[in-house]
Amino acid sequence: MADPNAQRIWEAALGQLQIHVTKPNYDTWLKDTVGLSVTDGQLIVGAPTEFVKEWLATRMRSLVSQTVGNIIGQPTSVTFEIIGRSGNGHANDDLPLATAAPQSATSSPTPRLRPDPKYSFANFVVGSTNRLAAAAALAAAEHPGEDYNPLFIYGGPGLGKTHLLQAIALQATSGKRSAQYVTSEQFTNDFVTAIAHGRSDEFRRRYRSLQLLLIDDIQFLAGKERTQEEFFYTFNDLHANGCQVVLANDRPPAALLGISSRLRSRFQWGLIADIQPPDTEMRLAILLAKARQQNIGLPPDVAQFLADRTRDNVRDLEGSLNRVVAYARLTNAATITLDIASRALAALTTSANSPPAPETILQAVATYFTISLQTLTSKTRARPIAEARHIAMYLLREDAHLPLKHIGLLLGKRDHSTVIHGVRKVSTGITADQQIAQQLSELRALISR
Repeated sequence: MADPNAQRIWEAALGQLQIHVTKPNYDTWLKDTVGLSVTDGQLIVGAPTEFVKEWLATRMRSLVSQTVGNIIGQPTSVTFEIIGRSGNGHANDDLPLATAAPQSATSSPTPRLRPDPKYSFANFVVGSTNRLAAAAALAAAEHPGEDYNPLFIYGGPGLGKTHLLQAIALQATSGKRSAQYVTSEQFTNDFVTAIAHGRSDEFRRRYRSLQLLLIDDIQFLAGKERTQEEFFYTFNDLHANGCQVVLANDRPPAALLGISSRLRSRFQWGLIADIQPPDTEMRLAILLAKARQQNIGLPPDVAQFLADRTRDNVRDLEGSLNRVVAYARLTNAATITLDIASRALAALTTSANSPPAPETILQAVATYFTISLQTLTSKTRARPIAEARHIAMYLLREDAHLPLKHIGLLLGKRDHSTVIHGVRKVSTGITADQQIAQQLSELRALISR
């Protein structure tokens, strides 16, 4: 029987936590928890499954303890126990662990992503740097499971990996085949939600009955051991039944960190196709194709200017074209000239060279690591929080160019020697640990939005 006082405290804490974590995280991990008992300096919280209990204890204990302590007015430790359907603080012995679900297990799985119609094969510009990937993707869509299974496409950001995966899904579904395009984050969220609500069988039926499964950004399964295990068996079932699996990533399978060796091995069973940055001719072809799609007259000198300005990223190339077109329309220009293109992109260049605001960096780090700003700047030295704080120190120093003393003040009035240590730790880790480099890349993309 839950203690009413403990439940009141916990409901107040949930109200605060709902502000500090994302909605998917709140709905998945916190929504169906209850306050069980409270004593001097300790609160016991009931979780619906072992998986939820484990996640809360390892990933959110620090934030939860701090939040509860602020409500009670004294330092409070929070522990988590499994509750069964009887709500007595112990799992129901008559039920398997995964089905000892919370009472409100009615939330639906994450909505499926719909492929964007503009990401078709017809709209994909093929050149020497992506020809193999494009041909293999078309073969996978037209003859799933026959020639290249799995198909693993890798390359830098903005080069067309997502375009090809969605093109496969569009082509396959138009041929009445069951295909699903998801990101690895969505696959993880679906799996976690299924476990939390006792719907593992439903999850497996959903993913293992497909003729084509296409997963983007597979690198984000790194470190998620239980999700990797589930994907391992999903992969095996689909592959054994002749169903097509297509994966996209920013690096080849052998270079994936935090992914089990048995999964990396399976990723190499089929064809590995890379996409390189487009050469000058291909960049020009992409610009002209996009201009035709929008019925825009793009003079050769303007196309050459844009192609020379953006070399490594197709997405940025398209963005530059869209900015020039929008500027020409806003200024009522009859034609797009080189002068108009230069003026349209001048502000973008200035903005890109401006250092990000410190507040933007801190908020991005807190969001990325699923912690509050208060926790990030607090005195806690818990390892996950400390690592996030070191990343923040590095970005504030390297990207925002702040003095060490200013960084220390922003992060809880820390001494400049502490900041130096944090910055050095990340600087050293970039070369030794590819995951740190990946985290910095993703954070910088988040900050620049």
